[in-house]
Amino acid sequence: MSSFTTAMVMFGCVLASSAVAMLIALRLPGHHLTGESKDAVKLGLGVIATLTALVLGLLVAAAKGTYDAQTSTVRDAAAQLGQLDRILARYGPEAKDARAQLRKLTQAVLEQLWPHDHARDDFSGGESKVHGEAFFDAVAALQPQTDSQRLLKARAQEMTIGLGQLRQRLVVAGDSSIPTALLVVLGFWQAILFAGFGLLAPRNPTAIGVLVICMISVAMSLFLVLELDRPFDGMIRISDGPVRLVLSHMGE
Repeated sequence: MSSFTTAMVMFGCVLASSAVAMLIALRLPGHHLTGESKDAVKLGLGVIATLTALVLGLLVAAAKGTYDAQTSTVRDAAAQLGQLDRILARYGPEAKDARAQLRKLTQAVLEQLWPHDHARDDFSGGESKVHGEAFFDAVAALQPQTDSQRLLKARAQEMTIGLGQLRQRLVVAGDSSIPTALLVVLGFWQAILFAGFGLLAPRNPTAIGVLVICMISVAMSLFLVLELDRPFDGMIRISDGPVRLVLSHMGE
């Protein structure tokens, strides 16, 4: 389910709960809505609002952590790709094939993480894996003749292994870090909270308008959390600028 669809489901739940509570309030006996009863309801709503705020804070922290970690991994990978190209350039013309494979690998990573049709494939396989293995073989096939070339080959192999580790970090961090159960509980609390608001709120356009704005705000907050938790999908995506910049300078 997309971030927008989930947010709309949340909005629909709180809207329905608030509308039902308003209808119930019209049929409640008067002694159910006395000052003491309203105070008790407000205390209960305060507890639920506090719990909701805590859970939302945890969700924001988890989603932002995922987004920042993936952004850092992409930047590290781009830096390693660029440095590998310079190391092979210093190695000499014998590394021409390895540099060509490195460019293909970078292009494959770019197309797999940021496809034009936004339909991202599973990063655990595909073209990036094939070109990554071909690049490793090309580096391993180099035959250094000088101490400098031996040093550069060893460094290139070390960085290639490190690049593979960064790729695996992108693979294992691709799943959502937000449990579905947590979203269900949050939606249940929000429905109860807005049902209480609907029960106590006066039936006039101003009060109803404020409630609807609050519902939209809650749905938008959930949308932002889910977007941050999916950094390569949706509207809030990690920039492909670092990888494109490195790709544009390869072969120089």
